[in-house]
Amino acid sequence: MPSVMIVYASLTGNTEECAEILEEAFKDLGAEVELVESVFADPEDLKGVDIALVGTYTYGTDADLPDEIVDFYEELEDVDLTGKIFGCFGSGDTFYEKYCKSVDDFDEQFEKTGALKGAENVKVNLNPEAEDIENLKSFAVKVMAAYKNK
Repeated sequence: MPSVMIVYASLTGNTEECAEILEEAFKDLGAEVELVESVFADPEDLKGVDIALVGTYTYGTDADLPDEIVDFYEELEDVDLTGKIFGCFGSGDTFYEKYCKSVDDFDEQFEKTGALKGAENVKVNLNPEAEDIENLKSFAVKVMAAYKNK
């Protein structure tokens, strides 16, 4: 049974809802899942799981990382996750020019760790609707397939 850690930052609850949808999807796929708010997460903990997921929102017009996940982001770069599978997701607002930029920032940061990308990033406009829920479930299936095929 693969182990999955989902680290997330959520201001309005939208990214947290996405994380909870993924938690259920991975459990349905037979994984052991731990859901952790970013302020309680340490990138070193990702060494102890098979699959590492990060979900975040993007803050403000400058598309900044949320304050509560900056330390996690900065420390992640120095963690060796060779052989692990990763995935990134998050919520944003298409009103902003740099839609869900923090999701892409984490994707680039994970690339530096030696981890393997399990699926394309999932970006949700505001709160997850029916199509987004299906996209998140499909993301989980693809990530699990990447884990099984590595």
